[in-house]
Amino acid sequence: MKKTWTYDKAKTLFDLPFNDLLYKAHTVYRKNFNSNAIQISTLLNIKKGGCSEDCAYCSQSARHKGSVEPKRRVDLNTVREAAKQAKLLNCSRLCMGAAWRSPTEPDMDAICEMIQIVKSYGLESCVTLGFLNEEQTNKLKNAGLDYYNHNIETSPSYYEKIVTTHSFEDRLKTLEYVRNAGIKICCGGILGMGEANEDRIRMLVVLTNLPSHPQSVPINKLIPMPNTPLEMVPEMDAFDFIKTIALARILLPLSDVRLSAGRSTMSDEMQALCFFAGANSIFYGDTLLTAKNQSMQQDEILFNRLGLKKR
Repeated sequence: MKKTWTYDKAKTLFDLPFNDLLYKAHTVYRKNFNSNAIQISTLLNIKKGGCSEDCAYCSQSARHKGSVEPKRRVDLNTVREAAKQAKLLNCSRLCMGAAWRSPTEPDMDAICEMIQIVKSYGLESCVTLGFLNEEQTNKLKNAGLDYYNHNIETSPSYYEKIVTTHSFEDRLKTLEYVRNAGIKICCGGILGMGEANEDRIRMLVVLTNLPSHPQSVPINKLIPMPNTPLEMVPEMDAFDFIKTIALARILLPLSDVRLSAGRSTMSDEMQALCFFAGANSIFYGDTLLTAKNQSMQQDEILFNRLGLKKR
């Protein structure tokens, strides 16, 4: 039975001495997972830039002066090559991201073909396309989609400081459609956008109190992108980041917790502590959607040093 968490209970955990919190998180981790096996996903940007939303962290927003140059949706051969490469690299999932508020019907037809290509290589499929309606969600389900990514980003109270073109509740509605369709949910957030630890805790409390836990929970460390409102935001404390990973593991014991964007700015030691605290998934590859990722060579060296294996 899913445990109910309040903010006060979660904050009590977060406020534990660092070693005590990590011990509790690692105990939960070892109970539910092989603590030396990491799920590996790769990421493909299938439609870059030109998004109508004003998310303060995103260089793909058309509302930010100097944002990335928009590009049309990629063709099916690009997806095929990406799937082939992901398979060769022993990744288990290919995630495809598009900079839209929501997809059009012609977009949906193309996305469904892309999903089927990914599945034909024996990979799990994941897409992030923005907001969906019920019909679109069912269409993705019928195409064989495994995961839908739709992050809540931060706490409900801090959300309006990051996005004004849609509401926190809009996010939750799309998650409801995805959950009702039987598609697995990938949902997490971004740390380091100027929010307080209280906001990080409240974000995780929202996730743990959804009708069912997201199967995948990406925790991103903000990469301040040029020409975005958060370009000059101060870097968050590394220990607070690790503690948030630990709290996510305790509150979401059966979810994959992905150490997502921002690994290129983390030391090997910081990543190792995140893995110990319960992070058991990463994005693999030299680039994310628009930002650099830790190189594959660096990942292989780190995995070998830590005795971690891909799963």
